[in-house]
Amino acid sequence: MKPYLAAAIQMTSVPELEKNLAQAEELIDLAVRRGAELVSLPENFSFLGEEKDKIAGAENIAQTSEKFLKTMAQRFQVTILGGGFPVPVAEGKVYNTAVLIDPTGTELARYEKVHLFDVNLPDGNTYHESSTVKAGVTLPTVYNSEHLGNLGLSVCYDVRFPELYRHLSYKGSDILFVPAAFTAYTGKDHWQILLQARAIENTCYVIAPAQTGRHYAMRQSHGHAMIIDPWGVILADAGDSPGVAIAEIDPGRLEQVRRQMPSLQHRVFV
Repeated sequence: MKPYLAAAIQMTSVPELEKNLAQAEELIDLAVRRGAELVSLPENFSFLGEEKDKIAGAENIAQTSEKFLKTMAQRFQVTILGGGFPVPVAEGKVYNTAVLIDPTGTELARYEKVHLFDVNLPDGNTYHESSTVKAGVTLPTVYNSEHLGNLGLSVCYDVRFPELYRHLSYKGSDILFVPAAFTAYTGKDHWQILLQARAIENTCYVIAPAQTGRHYAMRQSHGHAMIIDPWGVILADAGDSPGVAIAEIDPGRLEQVRRQMPSLQHRVFV
């Protein structure tokens, strides 16, 4: 594994599938032109709208999203993470699914979000993800890539559950993906510090593509797609507008931090 550039894309997705995919393609192209070999898209990259509309269009969204990811990976000859889109399952619900695709268009890994965002926030917004989403039942996978390192998957609200990332680090992760549509209210206080904590405690890179801005009605996301190094240093931050955060993933830096702070070797409770 040699150093390479990774990209965390930041979008303002809306309830229009084709409009979102056009935006995603433009940002993937930008990331590749800047040298990225690993590109990640945020949660809800292909659709962010009312829950009833998501369920009604889920089959089309799922099929179109998967085809899009495979086409983009092949066209630009990069590995792409689609950070979350609805895939129909029984009982009129969907899995919130993240998929990793290689440059040949082959699926490498798939993860169905296990922690669902059912929260009443002080700003008056209520989120009940479990009303339309079925929780995944298996821990996320780590894909072992000779070229890119060991890639661990997660989605958004997972970031509040450190045991999931400890599992990923135990399985050998070098990089933790945290694609998200973090709310504006919680994001301002918790997004950055949670990402840094996950990076520091697991001595891993964190790549966190994000949603930003207003999507519809009351739904607004925090933004600040980030790439963070294993010491917790923020290498790139996309701010609060659509764009791309790009940074180098360096195996030498990973080894250095793990040598200087070998905390994973000192665990008492496993």
